[in-house]
Amino acid sequence: MLDDSCEDPILKGICKVKGKPLVTFLLPAYNEGENIHELYDQLTSETKNLCYSFEFLFIDDGSMDDTLEKIKHLTYCADNVRYVSFSRNFGKEAAMYAGLEHARGEAVIIMDTDLQHPPHLISSLIKGHEAGYHQVIAKRNRKGESKFSQFLTGSFYQMMNKWSAVNLQDGEGDFRLLSRKAVDALLKLSEGNRFSKGLYSWIGLSQTTVTYENVIRKKGESKWKLSSLITYALDGMLSFNTKPLRLCCYLGLFTILISFIYILITFVSIVWNGVDVPGYFTTISAILFLGGVQLFCLGIIGEYIGRIYNETKKRPHYIIDESNARRSDLEVRAIMPSTRTWGLSEKQEKEKVSS
Repeated sequence: MLDDSCEDPILKGICKVKGKPLVTFLLPAYNEGENIHELYDQLTSETKNLCYSFEFLFIDDGSMDDTLEKIKHLTYCADNVRYVSFSRNFGKEAAMYAGLEHARGEAVIIMDTDLQHPPHLISSLIKGHEAGYHQVIAKRNRKGESKFSQFLTGSFYQMMNKWSAVNLQDGEGDFRLLSRKAVDALLKLSEGNRFSKGLYSWIGLSQTTVTYENVIRKKGESKWKLSSLITYALDGMLSFNTKPLRLCCYLGLFTILISFIYILITFVSIVWNGVDVPGYFTTISAILFLGGVQLFCLGIIGEYIGRIYNETKKRPHYIIDESNARRSDLEVRAIMPSTRTWGLSEKQEKEKVSS
C-alpha cells in the first residue's frame, strides 16, 4: 500500500516510482567491512521478486576498516545504493537518525549490517505494512544466549517498564519496518541523547511483531562492550523518566528517619546509663553511610544536569564527511538513480522533471 500520510509533498513524489512504492533499507555500519557485500547480496536476493522499488542507504559511522570502500564499490555496481559517511564515530543512534533524515521511501526498514538480522523476514515485514501497520517489529527470542545474559536483559526491561512512561518488550530492537508517518514522527523528536527503543514506543501508532530465532554473529566482532551496554541502559532509564530523582528524595527521607531513630535510642541510653564515650565504629559507619547516600544522589542529579547541558548546546547529531545521498536529492521529484541522466547538473535534473 502507498502511505498517503507522508507529510512532505516532495517525498510523496519520491515515494512512488515507476508505479512501485519505494522502500528504503537503512543500514548503519561501523567496522563491518567483512559483511557489507554479503548483506547486500542477501537483501537483493530476498527482494528481487517483491513488487516494490528498493534503495539501500548505508550510514558509515566513522569506520576504521574498509567498510566505506566496500560501500563505494557497491555504488559503482548498483545504482540504488546511497551512503552517508560520518567524520568520526558518532554512535548508532546518530547513524539511525541520519538514515531517517535521508531516507526517501514510503517505508523504511532498519537493519544491522552484522548479518544477525535475517533478510528472509523482509517479505513478512512488508506484508505487515500492507496490512496497515505503521511499525512492523522483528522480535528476537533469546535462544542460544547465556543464562546470565538473559537475566541481565530481563532485569533491564522489567526496570524500564516499571520506572518509565514507555513500554519496552524484550527482544524488540531496531530491526523493524517504519511507515513514512512513523519516520516523520521520529524526526520531530530531535533530542541529542536519543534512546530509539523508547522513542519507537513513545510515538505510538499501530504495531505488530514478527518473531525470529536468535542469529549468532559469524564475521567480525560485536561493537557492544559491557561498558557500552551499561551506558546504553543508563541512557534508557534517564531519558524517559524522572523517578531516579524521586528516589533521591526517598533516600533522603529514609536517612532522616534512621538518623532520628538513632538519636532517640542514643538519648534514651544516656538517660538510663549515663554519658558513654562515643563509639568509633558507630561514628565512622554513620559518616560513610550518609556520605554514600549523598554521593549517589549527587550522581543521579549530575546525570540529568549533564543531559540538560548537552541539549542546550544544540550541537548537530553528526557531521558528514562525504556522501552520495545529498539532502537536495529529496527535492528531485521521482528521480531514482536508475532513471537519472548522469552528467546533468542538479538544476538540469529538476528542469527535466518539471518539464
